[in-house]
Amino acid sequence: MAKIEKSIDVHVPVSAAYDQWTQFEMFPQFMEGVVAVRQVDDKHVHWIAEIAGERQEWDAEIVRQEPDRVIEWRSTGGLRNSGRVDFAPTDSGARVTVSMEYEPEGMKESAGALFGVDGGQVEDDLERFKELVEAREVPTGGWRGEVQSGRVVEDDPASHGRP
Repeated sequence: MAKIEKSIDVHVPVSAAYDQWTQFEMFPQFMEGVVAVRQVDDKHVHWIAEIAGERQEWDAEIVRQEPDRVIEWRSTGGLRNSGRVDFAPTDSGARVTVSMEYEPEGMKESAGALFGVDGGQVEDDLERFKELVEAREVPTGGWRGEVQSGRVVEDDPASHGRP
């Protein structure tokens, strides 16, 4: 498994960074190669991406989610990956840390993992996230529910009907 961990400081409150990150369907706006993300329900997401010139699709399950602290996932079908995003307060806003593991498929992906190309892409994605979240006065939405061990333990009734 290839591993990546990258962080960025954003100049918005932790709640704003977290709320924006929960808007999974907006990921194509800042994640290079992500074609579409569809929120299936509160804890399932379907991904479509172009990776090393090939279209890949996979399903992911959110196994842990605590408002303003962490979102953790694992793939359940398709491209094998797992990871977490941590949110921590700083003096000037929030630190967003992405940690992920994935199984490179094929020579292109294996070479990319070996030479750190994927880590560079995550850094670039985080820079674009920073620009997105700092340019908005308020996040485009947010889900404040909680997931523990793959189960929704606290729903957020205010966010029903979210995209």
